[in-house]
Amino acid sequence: MIRDILMYMDRTFVPVTNKVPVHELGLNLWRDHVIHSSQIQNRLLITLLELIQDERMGQVINRGLMRNITKMLMDLGSSVYQEEFERPFLEISASFYKTESQTFVECCDCGEYLNRAEKRLNEEIERVSHYLDPKSEAKLTDVVEREMITNYMQRLVHMENSGLVNMLIDDKYEDLSRMYCLFRRVSGGLSIIRDVMTSHLRETGKQLVVDPERLKDPVDFVQRLLDQKDKYDKIISTSFNNDKTFQNALNASFEYFINLNNRSPEFISLYVDDKLRKGLKGVSEEDVEIVLDKVMMLFRYLQEKDVFEKYYKQHLAKRLLSGKTVSDDAERSLIVKLKTECGYQFTSKLEGMFTDLRTSEDTMRDFYASQSSEIGDGPTLGVQILTTGSWPTQPSPACNLPTEILGVCERFKSYYLGTHTGRRLTWQTNMGTADIKATFGKGQKHELNVSTYQMCILMLFNSCDRLNYKEIEQATEIPASDLKRCLQSLACVKGKNVLRKEPMSKDIVEDDAFYFNDKFTSKFIKVKIGTVAAQKESEPEKQETRQRVEEDRKPQIEAAIVRVMKSRRVLDHNNIVTEVTKQLQARFLPNPVVIKKRIESLIEREFLERDKSDRKLYRYLA
Repeated sequence: MIRDILMYMDRTFVPVTNKVPVHELGLNLWRDHVIHSSQIQNRLLITLLELIQDERMGQVINRGLMRNITKMLMDLGSSVYQEEFERPFLEISASFYKTESQTFVECCDCGEYLNRAEKRLNEEIERVSHYLDPKSEAKLTDVVEREMITNYMQRLVHMENSGLVNMLIDDKYEDLSRMYCLFRRVSGGLSIIRDVMTSHLRETGKQLVVDPERLKDPVDFVQRLLDQKDKYDKIISTSFNNDKTFQNALNASFEYFINLNNRSPEFISLYVDDKLRKGLKGVSEEDVEIVLDKVMMLFRYLQEKDVFEKYYKQHLAKRLLSGKTVSDDAERSLIVKLKTECGYQFTSKLEGMFTDLRTSEDTMRDFYASQSSEIGDGPTLGVQILTTGSWPTQPSPACNLPTEILGVCERFKSYYLGTHTGRRLTWQTNMGTADIKATFGKGQKHELNVSTYQMCILMLFNSCDRLNYKEIEQATEIPASDLKRCLQSLACVKGKNVLRKEPMSKDIVEDDAFYFNDKFTSKFIKVKIGTVAAQKESEPEKQETRQRVEEDRKPQIEAAIVRVMKSRRVLDHNNIVTEVTKQLQARFLPNPVVIKKRIESLIEREFLERDKSDRKLYRYLA
């Protein structure tokens, strides 16, 4: 009202004489004579702080009155609000939360403490919105965060029976989310969560991959890894806001412990083999893709991708040749994923396998069309022509095929070599299968599905009832290790024992005698007799595979060295090792000792030379 009365003076006289405007003068007088009055100043502050304390303790206060008083202080100037109210308010708030946090941490578990801390933080933010200066929010929340979170972070994450590790184990998504949101507000909070999670994950992962009991079943081993990954993926997406730093920590942890076990590439390939043989029967295409994507995720963690390729090629070859793959589409889908991940070179031979099978179908169709008048009622032959180099076949001595089979094999060989010039055919009898009809006692007939080796053994019993081990070995010329496994599956497996062995035992020795089991019975017309074999490689087989991998790596390392030296011309030893490792790490991590040996080999073959003055320096020879 006074300002309205003196408005003309404010507009004309005050600016000219540099006097204080009426409104500002009134505020100054109110500040100096009322707010700063010795009888009012301290009493007002105590009253305001007591009201806030009462509200913190759950009582209802007059928020409208509080808002009017704090607005009045702000109108008198930011320094008045800050000095007369904000500074002592923040000090008493720090004292309040320091005491309360000490009480909470002693009587609450980690989840309950975080719940209460979050509640207090929200209350203070709400308090600011109702009757404090918005600029006070950052200062007030900083006090709560420091007293309730920063000072207790380490104690909370390591709290016995309820800390971060227990939350991770028990999938407490809500508590984990609350911890993430609160710790994110303070400096270094997320790194503490991330470090504890990484440490726990690496420890549990290490136990998983080195536990001898869990290594007995490769499929279960890989499934546990996938379950672990799914568990932490869900935690990161649900509770940690899909934080990239947590994803990176998760990936680094998996890469760390998966590569602690040098059989991980083999086990992942065996898992794929199990799924593509039988595990994905009746599963929708979408679910197949999900499984394959999970396999690819584990594949990315492998440092020795070339070892996986070696095993995968072996397992794929067995699936394709035995016709036991669940779906050609699923097989091709995985090859496309591998090609996308590692490039054409990684999968070119795998794609060649499918090409060979298609070509073989056409060849067999043409063969039977041209031989229809000559074959008659003889055995039917199905040949799969494999290109040397595309398939992981090892040279194996050909066994003596039965006369009935030998005739049609020779006819096919003549036909094939007559239609294709400059080619050679080598029979891989260790990889074939056969369906033979057998008649047992009382005229009972069955169709036996056996391997080529087993067929050769069984056909011997058409001409005699009893044969000893030595006679079978001489007649068939099957390698001893394969022969023993075949005889085990024919004579020692209950329900599949079409032969009898004397003396009866699980092991095959050279003194054993074998008889045709005319008492064999089965409720099935078609009986499949598998070959007794371990799912995992034996130790000698493992060593042989590892040796082949090491041999395959040598030319790759040499090629990388030459590429590096061709572009750099002169380079010291350490930099060559670094550059070669960088080039090859997508497939495998080369051993620096092996790189050194390959450099020596290239020097001997005059691709490189040592510098005459510095022995650690190499020069490229064009």
